[in-house]
Amino acid sequence: MLGAVAKEPCGLAELCNRTGLPRATAHRLAVGLEVHRLLRRGSDGRWRPGAALAELAGGATDPLLDAASAVLPRLREVTGESVQLYRRDGMQRICVAAAEPPSGLRDTVPVGARLPMSAGSGAKVLAAWLDQPTQRAVLADAVFGERTLFEVRRRGWAQSVGEREPGVASVSAPVRDGTGAVIAAVSVSGPVERIGRRPGGRWAADLLAAAEALQNRL
Repeated sequence: MLGAVAKEPCGLAELCNRTGLPRATAHRLAVGLEVHRLLRRGSDGRWRPGAALAELAGGATDPLLDAASAVLPRLREVTGESVQLYRRDGMQRICVAAAEPPSGLRDTVPVGARLPMSAGSGAKVLAAWLDQPTQRAVLADAVFGERTLFEVRRRGWAQSVGEREPGVASVSAPVRDGTGAVIAAVSVSGPVERIGRRPGGRWAADLLAAAEALQNRL
């Protein structure tokens, strides 16, 4: 099963063809592996190797994290605010990389922190390009709705004010892989009184440039 997606992402029909398994069996096994993060399903509904495989590999490098180590500090310098990179893990998002300003009032999100998919600009970006069944599951508990996600897809970024935490505002943009699937969200966040109630108007262009820089390094 894992070998079937090692070289190229595949949907359920392709997974059945590659493994020779019946449709119901292939789906059950893939979902089980997804729960344990050995597989992950992208916004295009296709399965790919999951984050747990890289963790099990020990010394294996993660191209996205390698790219983040070069791009996030620069984004922090440009904005002067806290910068994060999030990946979705089921109904949560995980901060997989961060860059904090050296001083001042900050929105510190430690690497490894798990946040809900129900609020915040990072959650909106990760939810906007999900397959419909998963997106509906996210929206069931979210403070935002389908109209908001439509707007995120239309303009290419998301913002939030006081959704995840009172007094904190953020703006996020999607990071895509070589197939165009959204694999992460890059975010800038900070106190509302400093970055304002419309952080997108201030930082969206910088976020989109950072997202493109991440994609170019993958």
